[in-house]
Amino acid sequence: MERRTFCKSSLLGGAAVLADPLIGKSNPLDFLTSNKIAPLMGGRFVTFCIMIRTSPWEVSRDIKLINRDEGFAHTLEVVRSLRETFAKNAPGGRLTWGFTMNALEDKRQNYADIRKYATECQYKYGDEISYFPGYFPAMYLPRERINREMTEALQRITSMVGRGYRPKGIMGGFLSANNLAYLAEKENIHVAHAVIWSQHETDGGGADGSPSYPFYPSREHFCKPAQGKSDFIDCVNLDGWSVDFLCALQSGNVWGTTPFNGAASRRGVGPIESYGDWGLDIGHYSVMHTQSIHFDRGFELNGFGWIPNIWEAALVKIPERKNWDDTFALRALDKWVGATVQRWPDVQFITFGEYGEIWRSHYRDNSQWNYRFEEKGLGIGNSWGNEEIKWYMNKEFRLATVRNWHKNTPDMVVDFTRYDLPAEEPRDPSLEKPVKDWSLMNTMNQKGLRPQDKPVLLAELGNTEKDMIARHYPGLFK
Repeated sequence: MERRTFCKSSLLGGAAVLADPLIGKSNPLDFLTSNKIAPLMGGRFVTFCIMIRTSPWEVSRDIKLINRDEGFAHTLEVVRSLRETFAKNAPGGRLTWGFTMNALEDKRQNYADIRKYATECQYKYGDEISYFPGYFPAMYLPRERINREMTEALQRITSMVGRGYRPKGIMGGFLSANNLAYLAEKENIHVAHAVIWSQHETDGGGADGSPSYPFYPSREHFCKPAQGKSDFIDCVNLDGWSVDFLCALQSGNVWGTTPFNGAASRRGVGPIESYGDWGLDIGHYSVMHTQSIHFDRGFELNGFGWIPNIWEAALVKIPERKNWDDTFALRALDKWVGATVQRWPDVQFITFGEYGEIWRSHYRDNSQWNYRFEEKGLGIGNSWGNEEIKWYMNKEFRLATVRNWHKNTPDMVVDFTRYDLPAEEPRDPSLEKPVKDWSLMNTMNQKGLRPQDKPVLLAELGNTEKDMIARHYPGLFK
């Protein structure tokens, strides 16, 4: 069956639109609940989430890492303006609403209005309404409590939306392997944003070491792809933001203070690190450059491209950003979505849950996917214009090489993370004893923080590593 692509004239976009599903249907959203799944290959996908919270860095209803009430920034006018700006540029596009527990149960009128509006958007557009337990639950809460609160949040969402509604995915930030197995086996949810790719020593913690594109996690560690049936979790693990691969080599943010960070490891499509740090014009270069890695060369190499992005609704009125007026975030959103549709007219704006299910229908395990990415630096910040980075990711390992393409220097290995080795997650944390680093690091890691992380030539790797690489990419040794 022919895939129908997204265009401005389509009512509902191309994510799951097959063979003109609107014709002859009483409800134009009926097809969203059908068993028809759009093809992964040949698609350019953007998954966009608007996060609704009551304070920064919420972990649970009673655990707030920054005790600041953001009710002032969460109004019906704010969220409606965000949704309408998105719809103006991507008519028919669908997005994900990510509510924290506090945002789901706050009794103030503004939060009640937002919940009602999001429900209306689910009916009207097919948006996804999901639970977002802050960014860092795994760092502060025992696994059992996270599981219990996910169930409670899902029940609240079903009650709020009605019609027996349940999201297809959870927006989890960092979730442990135990949490992902619970979602799949107890809640029958098989998609989760459960990793923030390359994040290390940023926002108080991190978990580097996973593939950057979807994978089925191992029961040993949520950053490790399952190696077989015995450790397989049927819950597709998704990233939350696409980042510039060269910027990601940095650990944390250095070279200055907010609002200017010369070297920001999270720079890419995220609004704070791009538009916030660099302004609407230069920041836009960073956003479009990052997207081109996936929608141009990445599309050629992988057969499809994907950009995940999350915006906090509070960005419209964020007090730390003195250079932002109340229209800055809306102008940035307008610029990003509009330029994306103009440059890649077939782009499909769909929900995180939809995209995860599309990927899951194509890949039933980790044995077939083999991701490759190539980037030449943008020339801004630590996306050095004379550097070229190449990534190779598969079930057994991930490998990154960097070279100076101006001087045609040899490729130097900067990351070789083996997934065939045993891995173990930290024990249950607590607010008194949080576990900030959940990284999976072994042979060599891109952040360059350990003695063994010093870049080497491919020929200088051990024989075991060279044999592994040669099985997947024999051309690298010619």
